[in-house]
Amino acid sequence: MTERLPFVDAHHHFWDPPANPHPWLVEEPMIPFRYGDYSAIRRPFLVADYQAVAARQNVIASVTMEGEWDRRDPVGETAWLARLRERHGTPAAHVAQAWLDADDVEEVLAAQAAFSFVRGVRHKPRSAARPDAARPGEPGSMGDPAFARGYALLARHGFSFDLQTPWWHLEEAAALAERHPDIPIILNHTGLPADRSPEGIAGWRAALRHFARLPHAAIKISGLGLRGRPWRLEDNRPIIREAIDIFGTDRAMFASNFPVDSLVGDFDTIIDGFRAAVADLPREEQAKLFSGNAIRIYRLEGIG
Repeated sequence: MTERLPFVDAHHHFWDPPANPHPWLVEEPMIPFRYGDYSAIRRPFLVADYQAVAARQNVIASVTMEGEWDRRDPVGETAWLARLRERHGTPAAHVAQAWLDADDVEEVLAAQAAFSFVRGVRHKPRSAARPDAARPGEPGSMGDPAFARGYALLARHGFSFDLQTPWWHLEEAAALAERHPDIPIILNHTGLPADRSPEGIAGWRAALRHFARLPHAAIKISGLGLRGRPWRLEDNRPIIREAIDIFGTDRAMFASNFPVDSLVGDFDTIIDGFRAAVADLPREEQAKLFSGNAIRIYRLEGIG
């Protein structure tokens, strides 16, 4: 194999349960999860663990994502990562926790902004389990006025917003994001196309096309595992290519979602799968997908 292009991993986690308060990683019963049983990741995943699994992939930088630390202390995770970063020089950037509909959101965002490596926040909005159960405007959703007020505050700190929601909520998300073109919005995990039926893919495709009309929207291609099945290129190549076709090679980037996606495949299987899926594209286009777009979108100075 030829030398792998440099990779900026745009989405992964570090955590250390039970030393740190991640309720979903320590409490019983376990929560319902899209990949099913996640007991295998209820253990520490730290810098040495990441370096071991990613050793063959030419990772030049990475972006950590909030990992559902105890919501009563949203800045605690960032402070812990700052200490980790001082010791190890990684992550290059972090997407922090903030609950945009909370009464103290203004104070929390200001506290997160005090950390120079924080680039944005993630708050998973309320979502429905099925398209026909979606109720726009429910409390905690992106149509909730309280959520919208908190969202508007992101611009004050130059923050982007990482959006993790099923594709059937993207119309509601686009309506809010359209009112704030100064807040970059990054769709996580390819819009969660778990339903690979013709009807499911058609709905996902239409939702992505609608969302991609926003010039300040980007997509992270990750989280493509299917419950009960190992990660396979034949399952995921069509999704990868369609997402890139919809957003273009200037607004898409690859990410490992480790250790979560270790439930469906090892690091090399997934990242080499991404590489194989775009191997026919010009090298400069591949470079954008694997590093250039993440460097630009997450403002990773001095990388690349």
